[in-house]
Amino acid sequence: MPVDYSGTWDIDSNVNFEGYMGALGINFAIRKIVSMLKPQKVITQDGDRFTIRTLTTFRSYEISFKIGEEFKEVSLDNRSFQTVVNWENDKLVCVQKGGKKNRGWTHWIEGDELHLALEPRPCGGGYTSC
Repeated sequence: MPVDYSGTWDIDSNVNFEGYMGALGINFAIRKIVSMLKPQKVITQDGDRFTIRTLTTFRSYEISFKIGEEFKEVSLDNRSFQTVVNWENDKLVCVQKGGKKNRGWTHWIEGDELHLALEPRPCGGGYTSC
């Protein structure tokens, strides 16, 4: 069985998050507010069923899904699309259809850290900053 993602994860840093939000067309004021937040992720995993809650003082967000099953998602920026999350080795890889092209995310764990790469990548390829 793949990695157990259950737990509470504090966001310590984000790289180029404002650029990501700009690529999605999120307005300047919201980008400035959101880029200053330090969200907390609470992940509950039961086999291939997940609930991911992202908690902030500005706004909180929750998604629930089963690996491999498409579901309708309304994002934190109020955009609606069809979403599917799959395993790629020990990574959770999300693809969102509708709205911006190539939108999605990848979660993985290294040591005791949860990592998140967001799509679209305004600077292109890789999981590193630009």
